[in-house]
Amino acid sequence: MSTEIKDNPNKTTIYVGGLDDQVNEKILHAAFVPFGDIVEIQIPPDPASHNQHRGFGFIEFEEAADAQEAIDNMNLSELYGKVIKVNLARPMRIKEGSVRAVWSEDAWLQKYALKSADPKVLYDEYEKETTAKD
Repeated sequence: MSTEIKDNPNKTTIYVGGLDDQVNEKILHAAFVPFGDIVEIQIPPDPASHNQHRGFGFIEFEEAADAQEAIDNMNLSELYGKVIKVNLARPMRIKEGSVRAVWSEDAWLQKYALKSADPKVLYDEYEKETTAKD
């Protein structure tokens, strides 16, 4: 995916969902070119199959007004026998996770870590817990 589609700073990229398996970039171009000049069309492939896409695509227009016109006219319309959803593409969210393991933090260790690795101490603690419940 290009940087423009990821960021969509000018609201020029639209999302088209619910695409039939027969729809390709050429068909999308023909369906959406009446609304304005198209910069790029992308239909992400389905990694599980060799020939099919994932049922959605992105169309980048030169002008934001053209993208809005396409949304206004094509949302919930029919393309190849299927109702499509058309709206502004949302920027990709980068999932930022911690690069440290949760158990490397002191608070987690204090709460969940064993007090001792000595089997006798562990058995004594277990014994104390089980007899307290009886």
